[in-house]
Amino acid sequence: MLFPLLQRYALARPNARSSHTIPTPQGGGIAVVPTTLLVAAGAATRSGVAPWPEEQLLVVVTETAMLAVVGLIDDIRPIPPGPRLLLQAVAVAAVMATLPGPVDLLPAIPDTVERAALGIGLLWFVNLVNFLDWIDCMTVANVVPITAGLLVLAQLGAMPPLGGMVALALLGATLGFAPFNKPVARLFLGDVVSLPIGLLIGRLLITLATSGHVAAALLLPLFYVTDATLTLLRRLARGERVWETHKTHFY
Repeated sequence: MLFPLLQRYALARPNARSSHTIPTPQGGGIAVVPTTLLVAAGAATRSGVAPWPEEQLLVVVTETAMLAVVGLIDDIRPIPPGPRLLLQAVAVAAVMATLPGPVDLLPAIPDTVERAALGIGLLWFVNLVNFLDWIDCMTVANVVPITAGLLVLAQLGAMPPLGGMVALALLGATLGFAPFNKPVARLFLGDVVSLPIGLLIGRLLITLATSGHVAAALLLPLFYVTDATLTLLRRLARGERVWETHKTHFY
């Protein structure tokens, strides 16, 4: 039903960032984030699982929705890099401000410094998930093992049950989209999904890390982090404008 609208208003035309060669509709995963949040909330309610404190949960849902709106606008009419990054930073700052404290990952470091570092990391993660979205099935290939790993760890008691429910819902929604995104992709998730997915997964990874499992929180997203970070460093070394679109992935 949405396909003709996406073809008309949200067509991803090949550019310097693209790995595809023909115009392809984006925003096809528009139902992924609402489905994830609704299913997770419904499962938590039915099971009686105590969620994150109400303030944290409200902020995470609100900022996830805000990034989805920003992404939807960007899919239809691209937003300049500066305002786009600022809006992402606002969402990340709100999530970090309600993170239960102290973070205490490294006791020798002041909590404000740890929060700032985690905030920068979360902002980077939101962008690197978005960076790899324009490649056939790349987001699916990364989100599925990360969310499956988070689900298993939640079942083992390494993170709160609600985190496992969010991971399970996102895993199911991503698998549902996968047939449309397999090579050669007929649809891309689009920024409407890749930005909020980055925020949600990043928040779950922070929950895992602050629950005492820092190594697992670093290992699960390692492909995402390694590819995008090495790509950025290589472009900086070559003196390129890193804020401009490109497709020089490290892998």
